[in-house]
Amino acid sequence: MEHLLNPKAREIEISGIRKFSNLVAQHEDVISLTIGQPDFFTPHHVKAAAKKAIDENVTSYTPNAGYLELRQAVQLYMKKKADFNYDAESEIIITTGASQAIDAAFRTILSPGDEVIMPGPIYPGYEPIINLCGAKPVIVDTTSHGFKLTARLIEDALTPNTKCVVLPYPSNPTGVTLSEEELKSIAALLKGRNVFVLSDEIYSELTYDRPHYSIATHLRDQTIVINGLSKSHSMTGWRIGFLFAPKDIAKHILKVHQYNVSCASSISQKAALEAVTNGFDDALIMREQYKKRLDYVYDRLVSMGLDVVKPSGAFYIFPSIKSFGMSSFDFSMALLEDSGVALVPGSSFSKYGEGYVRLSFAYSLDTLREGLDRLELFVLKKRESMQTINNGV
Repeated sequence: MEHLLNPKAREIEISGIRKFSNLVAQHEDVISLTIGQPDFFTPHHVKAAAKKAIDENVTSYTPNAGYLELRQAVQLYMKKKADFNYDAESEIIITTGASQAIDAAFRTILSPGDEVIMPGPIYPGYEPIINLCGAKPVIVDTTSHGFKLTARLIEDALTPNTKCVVLPYPSNPTGVTLSEEELKSIAALLKGRNVFVLSDEIYSELTYDRPHYSIATHLRDQTIVINGLSKSHSMTGWRIGFLFAPKDIAKHILKVHQYNVSCASSISQKAALEAVTNGFDDALIMREQYKKRLDYVYDRLVSMGLDVVKPSGAFYIFPSIKSFGMSSFDFSMALLEDSGVALVPGSSFSKYGEGYVRLSFAYSLDTLREGLDRLELFVLKKRESMQTINNGV
């Protein structure tokens, strides 16, 4: 019966991240620096709110868009965080994580033949959904532009079929962010065009050298903002996302959301209410720790002679391994088998990630130190081996 399935579903591949994780699981004594979630626990007061909700039997369906009380709290939370002005009743949807918000948004705005401009390298979660919609991902090479999708790059990629531009900043896998001026330039380019912006801001609470800026501030009528609590409050398993859009767009996304999942978990919503009401600064402790780790990891990679752009957000760093003359997968497999360190091959993040590896610093400094010590020895041995070959010995 498999041959009767939707060809677009059959053609979807398991993400490169998951494929490599499955390989890593077959090895022992591995320092894995591959994880894409915070290494902190959900704050105690948030867990307590969830337990209270269970004890009080808050276990029924909620409104499709989420509890109004939660949407009102999210409205205030994002007003303080990003100066957002979205109506709680008609412009905010509580979703089952940011991923489901992305799915609902794409399925609402995309038609067969539409094109979606995205920066490469990029998180692999967008492309399969775009393909399932019959639309075409247009991945733009940003490797010569500091991993930033600039207004000029967007302009060069625009066609009459362009329906959406994805701005996934802070970026997974590069950790790069866009400045307010860069976002203003993009907004000026797209303003008045029949083009949506999907701004995935799930890492917005984890920026290190400047506050997070949203293009929605400058291009509200055309922008769909995705956010949530997975990264800011270490709530990846709770599956709570936020979608913000003008009401004329949000009302249609809500229909797709409704028929997909009905509503986000009632218990998770009560936990989220506590997080956005009394956990406004919960991310600060994580951010301080990530900043220390980022500085340490960056300095270590530079001292190894690796070419790397210093991230300004998220908890990833994306060094180049092009000098070793190996594919990112071969480099990562050799590092895993020879030194017991797992990094994600850059090819997992589109063809423009080839020649790089993703290292997550969502780990303790002790783990990072051990992993980087092993990586440094591996790099030295590889260079010695290359030198021997070059000398004809």
